[in-house]
Amino acid sequence: MILVGIDIGKNSHFFTVIDKDTGEVFSKPSKITNDHDGFNDLLSCLQPYPKKDVLIGMEDTGHYHFPLLKFLLDKKYSVALINPVITDLTRKANGEISKTDKLDTVTICDVLASNKKDKKPFRICKVDRFDTYEQRSLTRHHHNLKEELNIYTNRLQKCIDVVFPEYNSLFSSKYGIVYMNILRLYASADNIANTDIRTLRKSFEFEGRGKRISLTAEKLKEAARNSVGISSASEVIQIRHLIGQIELINEQLDEIDKKIEEFSRQINSPILSIPGISHFSGTSILSELGEINNFSNHKQIIKYAGVAPLTHESSQYKALHTKITKKGSKYLRKTLYQVILSVIKNNKVFRDYYDLKISQGKSCRCAQGHCVRKLLRVIFHILKTGQQFEPVLLH
Repeated sequence: MILVGIDIGKNSHFFTVIDKDTGEVFSKPSKITNDHDGFNDLLSCLQPYPKKDVLIGMEDTGHYHFPLLKFLLDKKYSVALINPVITDLTRKANGEISKTDKLDTVTICDVLASNKKDKKPFRICKVDRFDTYEQRSLTRHHHNLKEELNIYTNRLQKCIDVVFPEYNSLFSSKYGIVYMNILRLYASADNIANTDIRTLRKSFEFEGRGKRISLTAEKLKEAARNSVGISSASEVIQIRHLIGQIELINEQLDEIDKKIEEFSRQINSPILSIPGISHFSGTSILSELGEINNFSNHKQIIKYAGVAPLTHESSQYKALHTKITKKGSKYLRKTLYQVILSVIKNNKVFRDYYDLKISQGKSCRCAQGHCVRKLLRVIFHILKTGQQFEPVLLH
């Protein structure tokens, strides 16, 4: 087996070629540019070796490796993606103190050579699974936009508390059409109180479908007159700007969600048969897990998601209550803890399991963690077998 270790950089990469069986170095660490000419230089060095005998390794970190990875996959090479933590541990285990791009190429080859049958320190990427990178990029962008949305909505509420603290109590729910229309147009109790009632009524009008609220312009004006909010030009400006940002993010989320649903329908994964899993959560889970055949059992994906209980033992001491490890993909873990609420609500088996853990004295969050691990066991079985979800099989 011919091992090729590639250390990825922004503008250039380093690679080395080693014979796995003899340890002979066929090509000392060499530099290639991150462009078409550099990629072709790499191909020229690999030309003497049959593709079936070549295993190329690179760290799965950042985004700089994407073009080279896609290029090599299109050329039908086998590419292994390695967690940079594994590379770092291997370098330290080999007694290496220095860290350079050239030395890292050899370390990556060491990781590829240390492959065990029962536990691989890397995962093989296939050309027909490269589309998962697009899906993962979109679902992560969705998560990031949601976090931004929370920041802006919290800032909006702070501004409202200053200029019209009674405003939220007038509505049964926040951020509806009328709720946002009034804020966009007037932004404070003082402006509402000094607005003509006929003009104010127009802000309650909107086209299209939607539930009409019970609040009237007259009640709103009366509440604004009696408000303890202060008149603040700076808060008014912030409210209008924040509303613009919130609405823009919501439009972006709608666009992303439509594309994610399109991907999801193309894949048509059997995990969508699990009640409570949507197109977004299903696509997020699948893209973060990647190729399921890289996992030999459900324990590995539980560890990969970082939801395995942390074990702490020393001599005769064993901790009975520990946190989860929180290693691996934070986006996968976030999706799982978000979706588990819906799964528990929509599936009696998971709801009974949750209630069982609560009856055993577990906290709500701890019980949810048990359900998350149960969900991952179910997902692993479904993806491995292609079988649809059957609640009766869980009893």
